[in-house]
Amino acid sequence: MTQENIFDANKLKVIARAPFNIYYEGVAESLTATNKVGQFDILPGHADFFSILSPGEVIIETASNPIGFTITNGIVTVRDNEVMLFVNI
Repeated sequence: MTQENIFDANKLKVIARAPFNIYYEGVAESLTATNKVGQFDILPGHADFFSILSPGEVIIETASNPIGFTITNGIVTVRDNEVMLFVNI
């Protein structure tokens, strides 16, 4: 059985990276970021989504500790509980 087949549908698979840094790669419960409209959250089951990120803090809630980091810009995509952030580009 592959990792993808045993992935919990109530969790997010998150990859958050910059050109020379990986901020986080793993499972998360939610993600908070900001775009032109304001702050938003991504939870498991989120609709397919694409957005340009505004400067501010990104918070990734994991089972153990939240991961937070400040960005200057970026993009986020969500599809099938997979979240990809490309920041500080």
